[in-house]
Amino acid sequence: MTNSKKTKSEQLFERAVKVIPGGVNSPVRAFGSVGSIPKFIKRADSDRMWDEDGNEYIDFVCSWGPMIMSHNSELVRESVIKACENGLSFGAATRIEVEMAELICDIVPSIDMVRMVNSGTEAVMSAIRTARGFTGRDKIIKFSGCYHGHSDCLLVKAGSGAITQGVPDSLGVPKGCTADTLTAEFNSLESVEKIFTSYPNDIAAVIVEPVAANMGVVLPEDGFLKGLREICSKNGALLIFDEVITGFRMQIDGAQGYFGINPDLTAFGKIIGAGMPVGAYGGRRDIMEMVAPLGGVYQAGTLSGNPVAMAAGLAQLKILQSHPEYYAELNAKADKFFENLRNVVQKAGLNYQLNHISSLGSLFFTDEPVNNFISAKTSNTNKYAAYCNAMYNKGIYIAPSQFEAMFVSIAHSEENLNIVINAVKEVLL
Repeated sequence: MTNSKKTKSEQLFERAVKVIPGGVNSPVRAFGSVGSIPKFIKRADSDRMWDEDGNEYIDFVCSWGPMIMSHNSELVRESVIKACENGLSFGAATRIEVEMAELICDIVPSIDMVRMVNSGTEAVMSAIRTARGFTGRDKIIKFSGCYHGHSDCLLVKAGSGAITQGVPDSLGVPKGCTADTLTAEFNSLESVEKIFTSYPNDIAAVIVEPVAANMGVVLPEDGFLKGLREICSKNGALLIFDEVITGFRMQIDGAQGYFGINPDLTAFGKIIGAGMPVGAYGGRRDIMEMVAPLGGVYQAGTLSGNPVAMAAGLAQLKILQSHPEYYAELNAKADKFFENLRNVVQKAGLNYQLNHISSLGSLFFTDEPVNNFISAKTSNTNKYAAYCNAMYNKGIYIAPSQFEAMFVSIAHSEENLNIVINAVKEVLL
């Protein structure tokens, strides 16, 4: 086949694999698990994206969550342009990072102090270091299938791209880096209690995605999060919520507000940057005062609190805070959409599970209820791959991985959601 007969995405991928590992800058973008190649996206607006070949898609990835309002939001875009006019980076303190910190502390009751960073991975890594510094303990508990970024100590039975690639752990991580990482089963308080019994005075923190969204969407069962809070309090350990995905999505104060649970520390990302590379971690004042330069827990970042990134995130958060009706409308719209999707799959007679909460959802091709990592892995990924590629051909962009979430945004119109439902009917019925 000559180069002229190949699509622009195919041509770009051929170039990319020569200079970028796997041709992508994050594994889940590779499309390998669905037997395809990446769609190279040229632009996006509202609830749609267009690739380099001019193909149009209704988008349900939403940049993996940040675009809760819209792609190319005018207010966010104008805030970024205005910030750029003053300079891209100063490496110095700015007014806008103070305003961002004040807003986060105002929005989230569990946050007294917050430190801005550049990614969710960095936020989680720093929160764990702070928990260890505060408690004087080394061990942490995470849950199988929960992904908390790619820092060494957390690449143990991880979710997200690690599942997609079939490599739950990573080469290049020394055994010593994970020796203090203990793994429990999501939705099993018994598994957590057993670990505390084995290590009664050694556990610094339990870290959890309050809604697991990196093994597909897996909801916490009644009492699970409350039980974690009680176990941590009883044993002198800190509870860390990884709200990189759920933060500011389920409602303005995130999953912790939705479920009424106050963690000791929280990691944020995605929505907090409105599409720019931003993360943050924060919590109780006495814990956060352990962070340098106040305390002995060191963390730094040249571009942390970058004024352009702060402008994007601050604009989006202010809009969401001032319009609480947006969440009610979004969640009602998402509830209706996922219920319609459930009805279609039921009629198709497939073995499936549809998990959904607020504007997050996942369709699993399994007849087993999905409530943890073990059950998530029973999903038929070959069936998902066929479904995924058929949806692309219908102009619907969903995650090229069974183990990622489907995101509904405020911009998704009822008309386009109905188009999606009709596409699913054509694919499955």
